[in-house]
Amino acid sequence: MRRLAALALLACLHAAPAWAAPDLLGQVVGISDGDTLTLLTPDRRQTKVRLAEIDTPERRQPYGSRAREALADLAFQRQVRVVVEDTDRYGRTIGRVYAGRRDVNAEMVRRGAAWVYDRYNRDPKLPALEAEARAARRGLWALPEAARMPPWEWRRRAKAERDADPAPRRVPG
Repeated sequence: MRRLAALALLACLHAAPAWAAPDLLGQVVGISDGDTLTLLTPDRRQTKVRLAEIDTPERRQPYGSRAREALADLAFQRQVRVVVEDTDRYGRTIGRVYAGRRDVNAEMVRRGAAWVYDRYNRDPKLPALEAEARAARRGLWALPEAARMPPWEWRRRAKAERDADPAPRRVPG
């Protein structure tokens, strides 16, 4: 009896946690920006996927369109597997994307097309890839230092500017 209980406990420890979402499989049919893509699943469902643990320049930021191109080069029209980690406040799936054996999230950092999003990063390999890209001046790291603002700071600054600028008032008449 004890042996059976021990085997059952061992099986539970090796099973995926109940809260873990299953991987998603499908073809990438859209690239929104450098860290967001649209996946078409075999059952013809479109799912927005935000790449976990990285952040790329916003569209209007320096290198924003190049980061989008880098993601397209790695994933667009390819069959991918998404290891689901979470869902964000916008309803997007957050996950690690693999095109074949290539870890797309890590490759974006290695190419210098993305920052490691330290606030959410759990992968100890990503900071080393970012340091390597910085040292080699790859991608966004080739920009002048003044143009290399992390996207989370850029968004915060843009929000502060919007909040400080009162909305234009309509003049009656």
